[in-house]
Amino acid sequence: MHDFAVFILSHGRPSKVITATTLKRQGYTGSIFIVVDNEDRHIDDYRKIYGDSVVVFDKKKMADSIDEGNNFDERGCIIHARNACFEIAKSIGVKYFMQLDDDYTSFRWRYADKYITKGNVWNLDKLFLLLLAFYKKTKCTSIAIAQGGDFISGEGCRLLNNYKNRARKCMNTFICSTDRPFQFVGQMNEDVNTYTTLATRGHLFLTLPYVGVEQKQTQSQSGGITDLYLKYGTYCKSFTSVMMSPSSVKVFMMGFKEQRLHHRVEWKTTTPQILSEKCKKL
Repeated sequence: MHDFAVFILSHGRPSKVITATTLKRQGYTGSIFIVVDNEDRHIDDYRKIYGDSVVVFDKKKMADSIDEGNNFDERGCIIHARNACFEIAKSIGVKYFMQLDDDYTSFRWRYADKYITKGNVWNLDKLFLLLLAFYKKTKCTSIAIAQGGDFISGEGCRLLNNYKNRARKCMNTFICSTDRPFQFVGQMNEDVNTYTTLATRGHLFLTLPYVGVEQKQTQSQSGGITDLYLKYGTYCKSFTSVMMSPSSVKVFMMGFKEQRLHHRVEWKTTTPQILSEKCKKL
């Protein structure tokens, strides 16, 4: 773990960095850094709590160097911190790092054995080492673990049973390397924007299904990108991904009682398709 660190990306809520507590409670003993931007009014509060583990980056400088996908001239989002992590990793002398949001409540095992098993992971050191070993042995641009919503429908969910659909997305818990740099794009829905646009160019992103992360309900915490979502709603969020990758992303209405606009990825037009050898002419 000497060449690895966890970066928790946060803004405006120094007393609510739930992920830091969760990591320690579930057995992670490695390096943790809290990544905040220089426009955050609570930097001193972060430093009072986390001391030298707080890393500050220049948000305006980062915004000027990336494609935010709009002309809102607002920077209340996570994309700048995500992109800043590559240079931060170099500056602190680590090659590999994992990006986490600040609102994770637990890391849980997720596999089908008559039902979805959801026991907590109590040795995150071992889990992260296994994930890192897998990442090093592959050519993935980035890998991630699953999210709670991936397991809707129980043991019949696509993530566990459909090999065609389970793997190619990558959200929230990015494991990255300074040797495999890439740039996140689009101010809102930056994870979807990134793994779709880069996938069309041959980059490989994977979600590993047998462990997942639980987090606070979207928009339940103030600060961070929540304020941006509350201001512009899911319309701008979803259509940013359509704009970034119009050949592969569309929108639909999601939900039952309370519907909202959401993105849907058409994987056949997003990732290169590999034909089976049985299709080869003699």
